[in-house]
Amino acid sequence: MNVQPIVPNRPLIWPDVIEAIRQIVRPSDDLYIVGGAVRDAYLHRCLHDIDLATPHDGRPIARRIADHFGGVYYSLDPQRGVGRAIIPFDREQLTIDAAQFRGPDLTTDLLLRDFTINAMAVRLTGDLREVIDPLGGLADLNQRLLRECSAESLQSDPVRVLRAIRTSANYRLHIEPATLSHIKQYGAHLDRVSIERVRDEFFQILDTQKPAAAIALQLHLGLLDHIVPEVAAMRAVEQGPPHQVDVLQHTLHTIDHLSTGLSILRANHDDTLTGNMQFGLLSQSFKPYLSRLEEHIAHEWPNGRTHRALLVLAALLHDAGKPQTRSVSDDGRVHFHQHEQIGAQIAEKRGEALRLSNDEVQRLTTIVKHHMRPHWLHGAQPLTARAVYRFWRDTGPAGIDICLLAPADLLATYGPTLDTPTWTGYLETVQALLDGYFVHHDTVVAPPPLLTGQHLIEHFGLQPGPQIGTLLEQVREAQVEGLVTTTQEALEWIQRFLDTATKNN
Repeated sequence: MNVQPIVPNRPLIWPDVIEAIRQIVRPSDDLYIVGGAVRDAYLHRCLHDIDLATPHDGRPIARRIADHFGGVYYSLDPQRGVGRAIIPFDREQLTIDAAQFRGPDLTTDLLLRDFTINAMAVRLTGDLREVIDPLGGLADLNQRLLRECSAESLQSDPVRVLRAIRTSANYRLHIEPATLSHIKQYGAHLDRVSIERVRDEFFQILDTQKPAAAIALQLHLGLLDHIVPEVAAMRAVEQGPPHQVDVLQHTLHTIDHLSTGLSILRANHDDTLTGNMQFGLLSQSFKPYLSRLEEHIAHEWPNGRTHRALLVLAALLHDAGKPQTRSVSDDGRVHFHQHEQIGAQIAEKRGEALRLSNDEVQRLTTIVKHHMRPHWLHGAQPLTARAVYRFWRDTGPAGIDICLLAPADLLATYGPTLDTPTWTGYLETVQALLDGYFVHHDTVVAPPPLLTGQHLIEHFGLQPGPQIGTLLEQVREAQVEGLVTTTQEALEWIQRFLDTATKNN
């Protein structure tokens, strides 16, 4: 074990904030940059979170940093001497944690960390080119290997098995065989950990660039059984044409296509993503609404959970109702009648089990419940203003998520058999829905009301009750279609409707 500082062949690139912090710390602080910040400096990645370690109580250091930069300070763990500073720097918000060593010295602290690539340190008041690397984290990075610090690393905190999956996905690392074996072994202990910790780590996995591969690995290792157990039931559930694969593989392909689609929404996306004709056409369909779609995806849920992760979870569960609803007709055709309704119930139950907020559960449930709507609308052309209105009436903002998910679902359904006319026609349907929401919102999605319930009660002598709401909704649909445009026309329309209803009775 080498505890002497080394200068790696690859230079470490530090952000300006490191030098700014160096100006306010004292030599007596004996302070070290540790963990992911060292790893990312070596890989030349941006740093957003910085961990500092010291033999002393870290809270006074964190407070000093917060005060100097005009940030905020939190005492995270008085027993372990952990403090947090959240500071503004160069138009960003940076999180800086300062903690007392876990053990008598720095080496012990590093040995108690999770993975070797996170068990490196650089003395903040020393030579920033020198790395203290007792477990060979630099070599593992060069070999693209993820390795636990010790045989007890994962056992001591089972949530680390999920962190292994996330780190492997984010840094494209192969997991070392012994570590992989321990992930499978100690993943069974996830039930002993608070669901909130498991959920938040799982959501970070869903937020990786290639979540489908990470989900498949979790399923293979048995981890998903402790988080979203409904997924295992999708395995080997066969589907009929135009589906090409079983429900599980279809779900993973949907997530993969969704991830690519969401990447296209980024202004600085990789141009190779749109080199594929299908995604090039998808990009053109999204282009008129790009900034508003980006803003929609950028929404943040409680505890920093991203909307992108919630949408990937919806994709994971969008066909969760199929195993329960599969049937085969006399002619051999496979059916999944009302699988979206059953899937919505499953999604609601799982969202509550994961302790998501009420709003997150509602969004998740709505996406799954209505994910088939674009398919049905595409099959019932021409698309009317009334149909667009009803779609947004029933889905609200979740309709945007459905418009993002549905093309991925279609791509995963047809696979290589998807022809260009079907794809372009489908994208036209999705674009018409988005156009209704973003361009014609005041006329198609939420037209200003022409009548109120009081109008109907006073003008027609109706009694308060469900009939009032039904009539107002029918007027709204007539308004969307351009059949009525004024209050007088709406009243005349209601009169004709009531006359017809009386005559039929």
